[in-house]
Amino acid sequence: MALTLASTGWLVSGLSPSPLVNSLLPALGALPALLPLPAQAGRGYGLQLASALILLGVSLKLTGASVIWPLLAVLLFGIGGQMSRLPLQLQLLEAERASLQTLRLGDSIGQLLGNLLTGLLFPLGKAVLQYANSLVLLLPLLPMALASGQAQKAGSAPQRKPTAPPAAAPIPLEWRSTIQGLLFGSLFSLLALWVRKVGAGSCLDFGMVLTAYGLGRALGGTGFGPRLPQATPYLLIAALLAITQAPGLPGWGAVLVFLPMGVLAARSDGQLVASLKSLGDEPLRWQILERSGAIGGLAGALAIGAVAQVLGLTWALPIQVGAFAMAALLLPSRDGRPISS
Repeated sequence: MALTLASTGWLVSGLSPSPLVNSLLPALGALPALLPLPAQAGRGYGLQLASALILLGVSLKLTGASVIWPLLAVLLFGIGGQMSRLPLQLQLLEAERASLQTLRLGDSIGQLLGNLLTGLLFPLGKAVLQYANSLVLLLPLLPMALASGQAQKAGSAPQRKPTAPPAAAPIPLEWRSTIQGLLFGSLFSLLALWVRKVGAGSCLDFGMVLTAYGLGRALGGTGFGPRLPQATPYLLIAALLAITQAPGLPGWGAVLVFLPMGVLAARSDGQLVASLKSLGDEPLRWQILERSGAIGGLAGALAIGAVAQVLGLTWALPIQVGAFAMAALLLPSRDGRPISS
């Protein structure tokens, strides 16, 4: 998934210089997480295969140079992933071939490797090699997806239920989690276009930035680094973003800046979840953060895309620096409050 989404971000930045068009890509990728989609591994996996084939066709120039196809493919890929993820995870857990901790570790490692491959494969064979490998990496899940689909039809699907509120008590939105999602959604929605157009960088640079950020998030999730006041991560991220534009900063220096940025982002997540104790237990609080953050991320991507479309792409980074600085004043609080349910 990481290889597909990151590669498509770079592909769209080359097909269209429009910030608004580029911001549609992460927005469409986040949208399926907010839809009431059925948990069907076979159909979901089929949609992911179809989207991978569409993207391979785009890379081979079989569909022309229209940006519509990669946008459609990302939407289908996200819908398919949302439909198939839970049944496949439950099948792994029920079969005792993996633990929940193993699945989470594999997800983190997969994100890092996917982002790394995005940068390493493009110089070797352009987007064709990226999407060919993405398709190959999907194939090992085919037998499991078919088996899960057959089990659902036969009425013998795994019965383990995830930790979540019942249908009568939907996961609430929490305003600080939504704003934080807006911040990070807007930050990464135009990153590929920024690296290409403003930073004059390559897909390798883009992939290394994502890899450094992902590595930082993994380290931050383990508690790496000193304890910080709740406002400090936002201020430090604003400062790091400003440093990326320092005169004379080499390309590798800009990449390394995203490593501590990832650490700070993970620490900010942990602090925010810890402050939501009044809303429920820890698993529920993480779900609140994820749902609220997804909605905020979708809104943030579209908002920064529209603003950059009007003011110009070069204004995107100063706006981001100011937004993170303002967040340091607005977000810290002793406890969370839902804005809706």
